[in-house]
Amino acid sequence: MPSTLLSRRDLRFLLHEWLDVTRLTERPRYAEHSRETFDAVLDLAERVATERFAPHNRAADLTEPTFDGQRVRLIPQVKAALDVFAETGLLAASLDSSVGGMQLPHAVSAACFAWFQAANVATSAYPFLTLGNANLLLAHGSAEQVDTWVRPMVRGRFFGTMCLSEPQAGSSLADITTRAEPQDDGTYRLHGTKMWISGGDHELAENIVHLVLARIPGGPAGVKGISLFIVPKVLLADDGALGARNDVVLVGLNHKLGYRGTTNTLLNFGEGVHRPGGRPGAVGYLVGEPHQGLAQMFHMMNEARIGVGAGATALGYTGYLKSLAYARQRPQGRPVADKDPTVPQVPIVAHADVKRMLLAQKSYVEGALALVLYCGRLLDEQRTAPAEADRDRARLLLDVLTPITKSWPAQWCLAANDLAIQVHGGYGYTRDYDVEQHWRDNRLNPIHEGTHGIQALDLLGRKVTMRDGAGLALLVDTIRATVGRAWKAEGEAAELAARLGGALDRVSLVTRRLWERGDPELALANASVYLEAVGHVVIAWMWLEQLLAVEAATGPTDSGDDVAFYAGKRQAARYFFRYELPRTGPQFDLLESLDRTTLEMREDWF
Repeated sequence: MPSTLLSRRDLRFLLHEWLDVTRLTERPRYAEHSRETFDAVLDLAERVATERFAPHNRAADLTEPTFDGQRVRLIPQVKAALDVFAETGLLAASLDSSVGGMQLPHAVSAACFAWFQAANVATSAYPFLTLGNANLLLAHGSAEQVDTWVRPMVRGRFFGTMCLSEPQAGSSLADITTRAEPQDDGTYRLHGTKMWISGGDHELAENIVHLVLARIPGGPAGVKGISLFIVPKVLLADDGALGARNDVVLVGLNHKLGYRGTTNTLLNFGEGVHRPGGRPGAVGYLVGEPHQGLAQMFHMMNEARIGVGAGATALGYTGYLKSLAYARQRPQGRPVADKDPTVPQVPIVAHADVKRMLLAQKSYVEGALALVLYCGRLLDEQRTAPAEADRDRARLLLDVLTPITKSWPAQWCLAANDLAIQVHGGYGYTRDYDVEQHWRDNRLNPIHEGTHGIQALDLLGRKVTMRDGAGLALLVDTIRATVGRAWKAEGEAAELAARLGGALDRVSLVTRRLWERGDPELALANASVYLEAVGHVVIAWMWLEQLLAVEAATGPTDSGDDVAFYAGKRQAARYFFRYELPRTGPQFDLLESLDRTTLEMREDWF
């Protein structure tokens, strides 16, 4: 039976027939790999996700973590699954071999991790956060910090978090108040409270390595005065053994709509419950230079944002596959043209409206997965392209795509989960089927790692204007290159290219129009509409890329399964261009008009 987590056939198409990841093995970093090793690690990921993560997904949702004032308890299957995950080495799939990594391409490791996100997004959150923590320290930490903290994380002994938000500040990091007081021995003592910290306390690993944003007294105000610190739950002795408890205290657990198997915490730093060295204050170690914390943390944040988009995609994808399986086996009703009650009922997949809902899901989740893996391929280019100009190009394009890759799947793969419930009818609203949990889990992702509105402000307020618009120009030129290839292919590809070219013209025109008055408040008033419209243009580009890959791959020797697969790709591309891309027209009209409705709405009118 095919998996209902992800489609292995789709992954093979995207990685090998479209992105051609095997060509990366020509580069020194990936020279030890081959298509065989890529496929083997994908097999491993699918097997472990299916056998160890998926079986307790519902149990972890129904039996949330508890805190008795001393210890956090989770169902035992969570730790058992994470122990197996650590044994596979997949936590370090893309990391350097020098720290115990596999040096897999990012595109391949993202595909591997998508299996775990589809199987059990709550349990997979623990290694997800740990990997982001490790990558930040590899980029900004000292050699000693890498040896002390990263190596145990790579082996699964320690897990990691990031601690940004505070109760009074939320997403406004300029307003954080946690302070870090320098000590004579070069360490710091932290005092403050952090909120919404995923994975902030548990007993799934020997230690938890918190990365904490805080202010050193006397530093600049606002975001320019933020520094980054390593604050472990348990301090280490000189020989690396676990030592005294640090002054980090769990105040309580937050109970969310979804992601219930991931502990979500309120943490106090330095309140004196634990007194390392006989004094209150959580011992912390400065990462890099003072007052560079926000820039350093964004290394992890940007990685996490793409990861959130990947998780949203995975949840949408498994919901789609499960609703498709249900639609194929659920008999109900008869064809519109045949009302004879003596004729057997047909599976609901035969009804046009159910096909519409399934096609919409397919177009959302397969388009989003293409974007996530494309961003992984850009990371590989950024790291290993032979020419510096190509590395810079990949870095700039990834910067522009990051807010879209986070927010578009979080919005539209959530919409796919909604449709999956609808396909199930009344059953979809019950806990007898997985699709209601997938919707609840996915509903967090438009908020996770910067809300939809924050991503919109980032895209329109920073990414498309940075370097005098070089990022937007690069995105437009890259999409136009695909449009040009599609024109040369003629036929249906050229027809879709004309539609995408027209939408792309409007992206450039509307962006200029929004900024021509030099009024940021007016330009950004409808930034979320801009994000949604440009996101749809980007996903249309992903579908045109896939259509071109289909045309290049099909031939007279295709098997019956391949014929059906490629036909499904073509139909999903048609659906997106005919049903979804036209949504952008009225959105661009609204943006071009410089509408002031939201700006002019007064608080007392609500």
